[in-house]
Amino acid sequence: MANLFSPMSFKNLSLKNRIVMAPMCQYSADEKGYVQDWHTTHYASRAVGGVGLIIIEATAVEPRGRISSKDLGIWEDEHIAGLKSIVDQCRRYGSRVGIQLAHVGRKGNVPTETCVAPSAIAFSKDYPVPHELSKSEIKGIVEAFKQAARRSKEAGFDIIEIHGAHGYLINEFLSPLSNQRKDEYGGNPENRARFLREIIEAIREVLGEDYPLILRVSAEDYDEAGNHPEDVAELINLTKEYGIDLVNVSSGAVVSATINTYPGYQITFSETIKKLTGIPTIAGGLITSPLMAEEIVSNGRGDMVYLGRELLRNPYWPLQAAKELGAEIEWPRQYERSKL
Repeated sequence: MANLFSPMSFKNLSLKNRIVMAPMCQYSADEKGYVQDWHTTHYASRAVGGVGLIIIEATAVEPRGRISSKDLGIWEDEHIAGLKSIVDQCRRYGSRVGIQLAHVGRKGNVPTETCVAPSAIAFSKDYPVPHELSKSEIKGIVEAFKQAARRSKEAGFDIIEIHGAHGYLINEFLSPLSNQRKDEYGGNPENRARFLREIIEAIREVLGEDYPLILRVSAEDYDEAGNHPEDVAELINLTKEYGIDLVNVSSGAVVSATINTYPGYQITFSETIKKLTGIPTIAGGLITSPLMAEEIVSNGRGDMVYLGRELLRNPYWPLQAAKELGAEIEWPRQYERSKL
């Protein structure tokens, strides 16, 4: 059996393989953040295709936390039913399902909402100068993440991912490039990690200790004055005791930067994070080849592999990958006549 198709278990969750569908915004919700038919069809097709863990797109914990007015939302109880429909469909076809809880911070593009950030520094000249959050406002957002976690659990999600990457609000607090606060939320690594720590603590209050939790990070800011993998590992180590079970390793987007991308360009970041924190990682970055995915898992460079664009192009990538790697896996009964 190929290692990519070996099962994986942690906390109360068992996965049939090591293939993860990365969260990718569909910008297909209605103006109030509600699930539409597209979402159910889109995610269920990847479950039919054999993905072990599907993590649905960045889902906003409050209205001003959206990237666009078409983002999914989880800021009110009425959102639960639609999100549950996604979970139910995907699980029906054999996949486990996670949700990425997010707040966009200073990178929002919703005309009716005010952008907020740890410091009043615009992402670029094309973005407005954000409102600098007060301490009481920070506490309010921590509570929003807590309630979003409660709703996620009620919707039946198997796992929650906290979005701490790609220049969004948590990432903005973690990076010295975007966080220039002088209070207990800025300055040294312990202070910059405080917002994330408070979010994890609050989420654990409603999830308990046995519910699995992923943290997604940008391991490299691509700026000399920013965070690098060793810095991000230190930030994770300051918060991991509160219950981080997996780290989903990405990079960039806290500031504008030129990034030299190529298949596997983020895998060394995953290796560093895993080595320095002792936490299992999900690795990825332009992965398209089953052999490359197998190499990453087999050599311990990541415990799981996430795919993004490749799963948009080919929802049935896992079925084809199993053939290429010589793994015998179960196909959907309705498709057995076409089994490779």
